[in-house]
Amino acid sequence: MDNLRLCEANNAPLTPITFLKRASECYPNRTSIIYGETRFTWPQTYDRCCRLAVSLLSLDIAKNDVVSVLAPNIPAIYEMHFAVPMAGAVLNPINTRLDAKSIAAIFRHAQSKILFVDRNLETLARAALYLLPDEEQLNLLVIFIDEPDCPKRVSSNELDYEGLIRTGEPSSSLVARMFRIQNEQDPISLNYTSGTTSEPKGVVVSHRGVYLSSLSVIMGWEMGTFPVYLWTLPMFHCNGWNLTWSVAARGGTNVCIRHVSAPEIYKNIELHGVTHMCCVPTVFNILLQGNPLDMSQRSRPVQVLTGGSSPPAALVEKVQRLGFQVLHVYGLTEATGAVLFCEWNDEWNRLPEKQQMEMKARQGVGILTLADVDVKNTKTQESVPRDGKTMGEIVMKGSSLMKGYLKSPKATSEAFKHGWLNTGDIGVIHPDGHIQIKDRSKDIIISGGENINSVEVENVLYKYKKVLEAAVVAMPHPMWGETPCAFVVLEKRKTSQGDCDDQFMTRECDLIKYCRENLPHFMCPKRVVFMGELPKNGNGKILKHKLRNIAKSLVLNDDNTIGIKH
Repeated sequence: MDNLRLCEANNAPLTPITFLKRASECYPNRTSIIYGETRFTWPQTYDRCCRLAVSLLSLDIAKNDVVSVLAPNIPAIYEMHFAVPMAGAVLNPINTRLDAKSIAAIFRHAQSKILFVDRNLETLARAALYLLPDEEQLNLLVIFIDEPDCPKRVSSNELDYEGLIRTGEPSSSLVARMFRIQNEQDPISLNYTSGTTSEPKGVVVSHRGVYLSSLSVIMGWEMGTFPVYLWTLPMFHCNGWNLTWSVAARGGTNVCIRHVSAPEIYKNIELHGVTHMCCVPTVFNILLQGNPLDMSQRSRPVQVLTGGSSPPAALVEKVQRLGFQVLHVYGLTEATGAVLFCEWNDEWNRLPEKQQMEMKARQGVGILTLADVDVKNTKTQESVPRDGKTMGEIVMKGSSLMKGYLKSPKATSEAFKHGWLNTGDIGVIHPDGHIQIKDRSKDIIISGGENINSVEVENVLYKYKKVLEAAVVAMPHPMWGETPCAFVVLEKRKTSQGDCDDQFMTRECDLIKYCRENLPHFMCPKRVVFMGELPKNGNGKILKHKLRNIAKSLVLNDDNTIGIKH
């Protein structure tokens, strides 16, 4: 057997761009993209991507050149997930919610060769470009994306997206070469982390890693053929958790929407028979605050994949009552998307509804394409007992993980120390193998030597009927060092007189009393701060470091009264 050799026939490099070719051949009559009045079939999407890839090559794009895109969930950014790697380049989807300074920093760090910009984001893009040195501005080719039904505003010296597709002339031999990559470990995308606990870093993911992760989503979600997928999750967020490629693999339909709002979500669910969608838990609040759609006549609920932060069980319960079936996943940019799925056990169906929701809030078990996942003691590197109580850091290893951080060998080495990807997330592992996050390592509150998990306190606060959002961080304490401080957003109830803010009916002492009735007293917040909204990053994650800065200015005096640190 040692004499058997690999050859071109039995050693094709793994890449998700092959999903596009297969979809065009196997599902020629299926709709690939819906965007307002725009419709494409899979053969049309295949043709557009081939044309765009050829045009990129004509612009002297070479292997591993970075092509950035600043656009919402429109067809162009979806097509670029195939066309850019087909040209041998590396896609860099940029968070559209960043400010000009942050975007300019990405341009400089990534050394982007081409920037595609949605016309509605032109002002933001130009502000970012203005911050670059003149030489870097000249070296970055800017191409605008206009809406299909809007008149073009292209000047004589401007390139536009649809123009590149019209002028691209792919030959059969060139297209064949595009789908035959040389090395499956070549980079396919450069994704910048959200930076909730540190400065954003450029995560390089490979063709092989994305291929494996895309299939893992299909298996973990049990996604059948022909899903109708609603793009409520930004494609710039870890390539839309790889659903950009997974939907193509299943011959599904991508329903693209520019803005995420309750009316837009419910309208598209009704119009197009949406079967699947992904979102961070903050979108649940958008759904709850909107006018729900009557989905009682649907044969199946809309399948929702949620992650990005731990959804409180009470929030999951409310959303499922609207007609959504929630599956909780855990992932991170460095892991190339979702790596833990909360696989449902049949015996959980016999549990009371409240306990079922608590089970759904777990992060779950490792995907099949991971080699291993564990929870380890951070000091000894030993696996923690599977008792659901002993905490450690969640670690993992496998071929689907990132190649590393761009231009950051020290950070890459630190992330991969001890032969594992170290996530920085603190969790437990239950006897059934399900992992549950307790906190970020930086969010643990140490009060009098006792570790307090902010997530546990937040879960209790979310069960209070009038609480819409909650976040718990450490504040200084004269005796215990730290104590919990809660930041809360309350639901606004509509009355005959208009909007009435429940803040004036729910007092700080009410929530503290409620927590003391439902938590050990040392875990209870000593202060509750009401806010109109919690600070969030571009991916919808709560920025706890900003809340910690506010909490640091609060001082709990010896008589338990609150003072302001000057």
